[in-house]
Amino acid sequence: MQQQTEFAIIPDREAIEKIDREIRFFPAENPAPQTLSSADITAWNASGYLAPLSAYDAATADEYRGYFDGLLSDALAAGRDSYSISSAHLKHARVWDLLQHPGIVAPVVDLLGPNVVGWGAHFFCKLPGDGKRVDWHQDCSYWPLTPTKSVTVWLAIDDADLENGCMEVVVGSHTKGLIEFAESDRQSGNVLNQTVSDPEKYGRIQATPLQAGQFSIHSDLLLHGSSPNHSSRRRCGLTLRYCPADVTALLGWNQKGVVVAGQADPDRWPGAARPQTD
Repeated sequence: MQQQTEFAIIPDREAIEKIDREIRFFPAENPAPQTLSSADITAWNASGYLAPLSAYDAATADEYRGYFDGLLSDALAAGRDSYSISSAHLKHARVWDLLQHPGIVAPVVDLLGPNVVGWGAHFFCKLPGDGKRVDWHQDCSYWPLTPTKSVTVWLAIDDADLENGCMEVVVGSHTKGLIEFAESDRQSGNVLNQTVSDPEKYGRIQATPLQAGQFSIHSDLLLHGSSPNHSSRRRCGLTLRYCPADVTALLGWNQKGVVVAGQADPDRWPGAARPQTD
């Protein structure tokens, strides 16, 4: 049977709301982390994110930037926009490999435990002056997963700072449960379709600037967003999504999963194959 590679970037809201999900923050409990420090674990539980962490050196960052240049060129030539390259690990072997990169997976294992599934890879690329933003939102409100134990790695393909629209987070908001939001459309300038108002009510707003090759990790309950790119520089990041193997994915999303550490029940996570092409 041919592997499914296309999934909606913004899933059906009504379908997700019908799912009985356990929505709360699950603190990391790891007295002996192998890559992170005990202080990192404490900071993660208190803040809901960690940054900056390093995946690879500047020369490798240049290689991946060149690789993404090609993916973006193909997408634009096909009439798609710079935010359209999603479920990329199911289509591109080099992205599948990045999902399993030891320097990325190791700190994720320290937070989630020994059995980890990688299930998502989406490039968020703000072209210079494109005017689009990512409004304040929680990842878990989009995802048919339960319980809410997923994390996102935001890997900088380009240098990201406030001028070109780096990610900003609301520190501590991951402990507030599911936060009420309003729906928006693409004409509003929001890349996604949810907007949480008055984010400062839920914690302290913190920018997360990153150099290419660095990454942050944030909880699926952490409120975050980013402003438009007002610079003459591109700002691309690759979001890599992970969860412990005991998480259940509904609406067929388990077909996205790749075991990146330990093992998983094949009935729950059957395992997506590495693509044949880069």
